[in-house]
Amino acid sequence: MKLTEIVSSGAIIANLNAKDRDAAVVELIDALIAAGSARQEAREELIAILLERERKSTTGFGAGIAVPHAKHKSVRRVCAAVGLSPTGLDFASIDLQPVYSVVLLLSPDDKPEEHLQAMEAVFKVLSQETFRRLLRQASTPDEVKALLEEIDAQHV
Repeated sequence: MKLTEIVSSGAIIANLNAKDRDAAVVELIDALIAAGSARQEAREELIAILLERERKSTTGFGAGIAVPHAKHKSVRRVCAAVGLSPTGLDFASIDLQPVYSVVLLLSPDDKPEEHLQAMEAVFKVLSQETFRRLLRQASTPDEVKALLEEIDAQHV
């Protein structure tokens, strides 16, 4: 599964307005809705599910990244939003460091195998220090998109 297949091009925010985890989740859900990848009617429920998940166990996995994720019946196909925070966000990450790159992933609740494939694709890329550094340096949605295209081309 390629990142360019799941990251909605209209849901890349190179400079999040959010100053905390909860606001970042809301901003990224709204970006997915605006991009047509998530349904407006499910907005509040998606936000609630994602924030509840964060309260139970952080998706701040260290190294400046967080991958909030959820499965929901309203989601038709796996989709993701990417948000970058130049100042960093407190995601209660396992390494206690700020998060600069957030990949919010939504999957259909009846396709758990697709959810796992998408998570694997995201983590495969985010585990690379060079990719994380380049992602953090991106300053426009087009730069993020070009970076995703480049990394997808390397993992044919």
